[in-house]
Parts: sequence; structure tokens; C-alpha cells
Amino acid sequence: MKSSVLWIATIFLSGMLTACGRAPEIPPAATAAPEVKAPVAIVEQRTVQSPYEAVGTVHAKVSSTIQSKVLGHVLAVHVHEGSVVEAGQTLIEVDAREADSQVKRAESALREAQEMRQETDKMAQAALHEKTAAEAGKELAAATFDRQQRLLASKAVSRQAYEEAETRLKEATADASRANEMMLSLQAKRAEADARIEQANAELTQTKTLLSFSSLTAPFAGVVTSKTVEVGNLAAPGSPLLVVEDPKQYRFEAQVDAEHARNIALGLKTPVLLDAFDGGELTGTVSELVPIADTASRTFVVKIDLPAEAAVRSGTFGRARFDTAGRTALMIPANALFHRGQLTGVYAVGEGSIARLRLITAGKTHGADIEVLSGLEAGETIVVDKTAQVVDGAVVRPE
Repeated sequence: MKSSVLWIATIFLSGMLTACGRAPEIPPAATAAPEVKAPVAIVEQRTVQSPYEAVGTVHAKVSSTIQSKVLGHVLAVHVHEGSVVEAGQTLIEVDAREADSQVKRAESALREAQEMRQETDKMAQAALHEKTAAEAGKELAAATFDRQQRLLASKAVSRQAYEEAETRLKEATADASRANEMMLSLQAKRAEADARIEQANAELTQTKTLLSFSSLTAPFAGVVTSKTVEVGNLAAPGSPLLVVEDPKQYRFEAQVDAEHARNIALGLKTPVLLDAFDGGELTGTVSELVPIADTASRTFVVKIDLPAEAAVRSGTFGRARFDTAGRTALMIPANALFHRGQLTGVYAVGEGSIARLRLITAGKTHGADIEVLSGLEAGETIVVDKTAQVVDGAVVRPE
């Protein structure tokens, strides 16, 4: 029974094929791989320099913040941001009426002390004459008394004459003593006058200094880079009003981590790249190494003097480049790369000169070459320059 069913099915299928009049399809032959002529290169392992870049900011080497040393309202501001000033030029005037009053009081006290000394000097001059005369009278009375004493002993004079000589000596001695005391008193009074004059001079100097503080001047020739004051504002001691910088001397202050800071020395020449500088790369000289790290960033400040002729400005952001020790890296020509969205790859030429797509991780660029971090090995062959003409599986014939 089973054999009869299989025979009928076979006859039915044969009839169906004959009725359609078609033979079974045969797969087409495989297409030959395309050939491309392109230059190739060998993946090399080379020693490269990996410079360390530290970010930083340009600052004026010489800068001064102008502050008021007295309390008062601002009467005049003679400059604005960008003003070029000369050394000693008046920048701001502050109300100085109180200081002016103090100067006048000090001058009055000085005049009084000087008048007191002049009067004392006149009195001392008269007292000196009196003292001289008194001492002379005392010497004469003493000599007379001695003579009368000797004559009395020989009974050549009366007792009355002797006593008169003795009385004159006592009077002359008292006069000399009073004259001497007067001189001592006048000397003390003159010393007091001298002390008052010295004190008045000190107060006058101090008040004149305070008065001079009412006129704020430029400490050196430069440019006003900041102004935070207007006429009518209250200027208080310690409050910044202006900033003046010397435009001829600038330096770059870089933030360098501890690992690289230990290899930087004074006098080192280093390239500095500034974002806002049209002249390209500058060559600076390390002039200062701050020995204390910043507590927030844990970095050290390295100060680099910039060339005097560089047209730079304070606040410009940039990077300082420091050379480090060489290291080995896989290198390929940069024109061997191609990009597909976020992916980067090359065509590696393997057995039979067949090109195969290889995704890689690229590193830093060094001139016309670029580092390969992963995806290739040293000694492999890759397509360069004409990667757009190559497809995966193509046969590459080196040019």
C-alpha cells in the first residue's frame, strides 16, 4: 500500500514540473574582489616626546591696587579703564576738609610752642645776666669778708665793719642762688617748649601726610585696567578703587601638578600658547616657583616671564608646555585614519593583500603621525592616503 502511494506522488511531481516548463535555478558564480592601488605603511613602535601642558592665566608682573588711606567722599576721578597714566599723575581726589582742619590745628600748636620758646629764650638771656652779676657780687663779697676777717683778727677793723661784710656776703650768696634757680627754671621751661615744638612738628607731619592721601596718584607709568569708583562714592581705607598695571612686563602663571613641578627649574625656556594671542606660540622663561601648593587644586604656581614685545593682556587664558621623558608608542600616519560617526578605523592589509576594516583607538597627534592606543600591533601593514577608495575585502596593490 505504502509503495503505491509513493509511486503516485512521484508521477504527480513529474507532471507538475513538466507543465511549468522550467528547470531548477542554479546560484550565480561569486563576484571577484575589487583591486585598489594605494600607498601602504608599516605600524611602527617609536619613542615619542609627550609634553605636559599646564593651564594658566596672564598677569602683569608689576601691578598696583589704588586704595584710599582716608575716609571721605570722592570729589573727582580723572581716569577711566584703559587710560594711560604717568608716574605721579593724580588719579582720584578725596574730600580732605577734615585733614585740612587737622593741619591748621597742628600749625597753630607749632606756632604757640615756638612763641613760648622765644619768650623763654628772652627771659633766660636776662636771667643769665642777673646770674653773672650775682656771682660776681658774691665773689666780691666773699673777698671783702675774708679781708675783714683777717683785719678783725689783728684788731685793725671794728667789729661792726666785719659784721657788715658778713651780711653783704650772705645777701650776695642768696642773690646768686636765686639767679641760679631762675636759670634752672627757665632751662626746664625751654626744654618743655622744645618738647611741644617736637610734638607739634610730628603732628603737623602726620596731618600733612593724611592731607596728601586725599590726592591718589599713579605709583608708576602704566595703564588703568580696573575702575570701581565714581564721583560721590565714599572712599574707605583698604577699599580698592583702581588697578594700574605696567603693560611692558607680563608673565604667565601656570598651575602645575606636583609630579611635573619637581622637574621644572628656574631659567627654563618653555613654550606658552595663549588663546587670544594672534602671534602664535610665545617662548617664556621660568622666573619663580611658588613652593606651597594650592590647598584646593593641589597644584603649584609656576611664574613664566613673557617676552617684553608680546602684545598680550592680563587675564588671557593659555597653556604652558613642558617637555617630559620620552616613551614608546605605536605610530601610524594620521592620513591612514577614517571616521564613521563616532568610530575610528584603518584598513589593515593582511594575507593575500586583502584589506580588512580595523577599528582602533587613537591617541595624541605628533606632527603628521598619530598614536594608536589599541586595535593594531607593530609590524602590521595599513593603507594610507586613499582610504576613501578602499572597501573591506578589497585587494590592495601598493603604489
